[in-house]
Amino acid sequence: MSLIALTRTAHENKGWARYSSYEFAAQQTLAVLVSSELPKAIMHLPVAFTRVEDQFRPAAVLSFEENRNLFVTKEGKWIGGYIPAAFRAYPFALANTENDEKILCFDESSGLLVDGAEGEAFFDSEGNPSASIKQVLDFLQQVEADRQRTDTMCASLEKHDLIEPWPINLKTETGENKVEGLFRINENRLNELPDEAFLDVRRSGALSMAYMQLISMTHLPLIGKLYEAHAVNEAKLKNLGNEIFQMPQSDELNFNF
Repeated sequence: MSLIALTRTAHENKGWARYSSYEFAAQQTLAVLVSSELPKAIMHLPVAFTRVEDQFRPAAVLSFEENRNLFVTKEGKWIGGYIPAAFRAYPFALANTENDEKILCFDESSGLLVDGAEGEAFFDSEGNPSASIKQVLDFLQQVEADRQRTDTMCASLEKHDLIEPWPINLKTETGENKVEGLFRINENRLNELPDEAFLDVRRSGALSMAYMQLISMTHLPLIGKLYEAHAVNEAKLKNLGNEIFQMPQSDELNFNF
């Protein structure tokens, strides 16, 4: 991504076009999640923990290979029943300033930056952020606030040694390859927690996260089915998507968890 800060001076007469393809996510192997979206995400996607900046964070598993997302078709369609929040605000993102303040930025490499008359304006006639930009900013601020709560929950799980490596072996034409970098909840250790530690995990809000991650593991075979469908042909992939998922709209931003 090539992020630029949105400013009235530089972008008063500019606007943006909403994406109509998930090609921008086609090389994303994982999608980091926040706690508010977990109840919906675990109904459709396997969720693991991954290390991000020396801390654990929950993430949707989209593939076992680098630079590949099995939930995006060659035409750029999303075939999963849930779209992670990390993708829904594209091409916008929050970035830190030198003063550690959050500012709204735009991915200049997205190809979605247009003249104001050709898309949705960044600013209104009075120079204030447009209604759609306010909606995007509010959504990203919600995600950021929830990320902080999510980090607190993950820290509690790590504190009590409840996160362990997730051993996954991927069968390929050349044999079995071990998947590295994914972690899961140790269910036995969770069940054996002393009362005081169990209450500490519950107070942090992490108990529900632990159980949701365990539930999501039942979707792991889906990754194998998607590999097979991609390998055979695109038609089979679409049929698989229609059978398993409720197909979401790919041409609209959805700012609801």
